[in-house]
Amino acid sequence: MAVNPSHVNPLNCNYVSEDCPYQASIYGYYNILSCNAFFAALFGICFVVNMVLGCRYRTWTYTLAMGLACSAACIGYIGRCMMHNNPFQSLGFEMQICCLTFSPALNSAALYLILKHLVLQFGRDWSRIRPKYYTWAFISADISALILQAAGGAIAATAGNNESFRDVGDHLMITGISWQVLTLLLFAVATIDYTVRRFKSSEPLSSSAEALLRGTKFRVFVAAAIIAFFAIFIRCVYRIAEMAGGWRNPIMQNQSLFIGAESCMIGLATVLQTFIHPGIFFPALASYRRTKKMARQKIRSDSSVEESADDAELKV
Repeated sequence: MAVNPSHVNPLNCNYVSEDCPYQASIYGYYNILSCNAFFAALFGICFVVNMVLGCRYRTWTYTLAMGLACSAACIGYIGRCMMHNNPFQSLGFEMQICCLTFSPALNSAALYLILKHLVLQFGRDWSRIRPKYYTWAFISADISALILQAAGGAIAATAGNNESFRDVGDHLMITGISWQVLTLLLFAVATIDYTVRRFKSSEPLSSSAEALLRGTKFRVFVAAAIIAFFAIFIRCVYRIAEMAGGWRNPIMQNQSLFIGAESCMIGLATVLQTFIHPGIFFPALASYRRTKKMARQKIRSDSSVEESADDAELKV
């Protein structure tokens, strides 16, 4: 006699059997191995490319964010591959629920680094705050979202048979993803606000800013960043809907929707953020530290010359 999956507690199952049909698992389906292997390989390749380009162009902070995002996503999809033959496989579930939940927050962090450098290039006079505060504010908010999502994923993955404890993890993940969505929206508002204020101004752009704006590479970079933003945003909205219905809800058990709204969206964002690299397409971001260091050295050099001149005048 067939067992009704809805009457089976997936926490009491370790493998598929007559008493534990695959439909009774949390996701209610067998993971498509080829699909998950593809995304594990994709994020692995993006990790390697980010490391190479990061070292080549010395974009250390950007590389750190993208490197962690790619490695977490790769581990998450390896976990889903491990669940291919056994939807009740606990280690694979723990790997994917933790890593895939928080990795897009790291993609967002890489995006947040861009606004500061746009303001520096096009004029800080039209920014409501100092450029560095954009990075501090949005990265701090993103770290908060990351901690909530990681904590929620860890609690959900290790809850065992404690359903209420698992719900705590679920709620924390929803809170973290919701906070990430709010941060993304505030980032979009700040970017639009600065862009409107700058281009409504009657003051012309500097020659370097004009050249940057007309450059094809920079336009491609901006287009890629916008697409990546919307891809991450769509994924976060999907995840809120997925988590809000509780475990084993219809959205959570729709594998095609997961592939489209999670895998494809974050895959697209990561590919764009990796191959449309700021070191190539937005050199101002890559050369910022070097330019800042040279400016400081010039100030020190000028100060030394002035002091030498003053000493010479005193001796005379």
